[in-house]
Amino acid sequence: MIIVRAPLRITLGGGGTDLPSYYRNHGGSLIAAAINKYIYLTIHQTFVEDMIVKYSQMERVSTLEQLQHPLVRECFKLLEVPGNHLEVSSLADIPAGTGLGSSGSFCVALLQALYCHRKQPVSSETLAQLACEVEIDRLKEPIGKQDQYIAAYGGVTCFDFNCNDTVNTAALNCSQEAIYNLEENLLLFFTGYSRKASSILKDQDQRSRQNDPEMIDNLHFIKDLGQRSKKALEIANLHEFGRLMHEHWLFKRNRSPSMTNDLVDEWYKIGMRNGAVGGKLVGAGGGGFMLFYTEDRIRLRHAMTESGLKEVRFNFDFEGAKVIAN
Repeated sequence: MIIVRAPLRITLGGGGTDLPSYYRNHGGSLIAAAINKYIYLTIHQTFVEDMIVKYSQMERVSTLEQLQHPLVRECFKLLEVPGNHLEVSSLADIPAGTGLGSSGSFCVALLQALYCHRKQPVSSETLAQLACEVEIDRLKEPIGKQDQYIAAYGGVTCFDFNCNDTVNTAALNCSQEAIYNLEENLLLFFTGYSRKASSILKDQDQRSRQNDPEMIDNLHFIKDLGQRSKKALEIANLHEFGRLMHEHWLFKRNRSPSMTNDLVDEWYKIGMRNGAVGGKLVGAGGGGFMLFYTEDRIRLRHAMTESGLKEVRFNFDFEGAKVIAN
């Protein structure tokens, strides 16, 4: 049996500039951090002719074309792997639709497993590129590239998305002490409900394609904030990084009417009144997880848990997609 895991992620700055509708004209830039919450995927040989796929549902089909799960179907077709006599199963530490990049991680994990099944080595760059091809080019999802890239590479990583579709990747250039302090002072809370990222990103994608001045100016500003966040981290000015998170959220919430709601806004106010320097909803918005930077962890934890949110504690993952059994 092949077992693969790929990490989920949080975005630390520049989120939204990784969509092709923006970066192909203006270039995108962001910082993302892989965390030790994972998508796990297994592939093993069976004695039945059909292909079996187990996720929140179970499918048993005789041909790939009959498969309803789009990511599994397209990954198998892309690598020209026949599905017969194979069973694919997936598990996740965190529910889908919560803003942590689960579909990108799933896609990267499956591609890693398929390369392992074919007994071929594969680079992080190739995994990320192929996962983007599946989700963006084949399935036409109005999403960005950061989820696939950070799942493949891991770490706290800076990405530049170039107009010609190439991606420059580099580990964040900051001290180990700053990484430890950042890890300790970032707190993640589940709002209790999920949403589909593509439904929120579709509006941003369409408006970017139409060169809507308000959307383009918003993303320009978000990209600049991401660069400023990167500089703050590089010089270990974590308080300034937290302040920039707050500034980022104020602009991000204006990007789409679906970005936030009254309940999220109230939770955010509670966080800011109880020790948070800054925060935001992770991912496309609309639900999922709230991320705060704080220098008063105990106070913030108590306030948010008393408000009904569940904390998910995490560490950074520096391995990226990985075969853990073969």
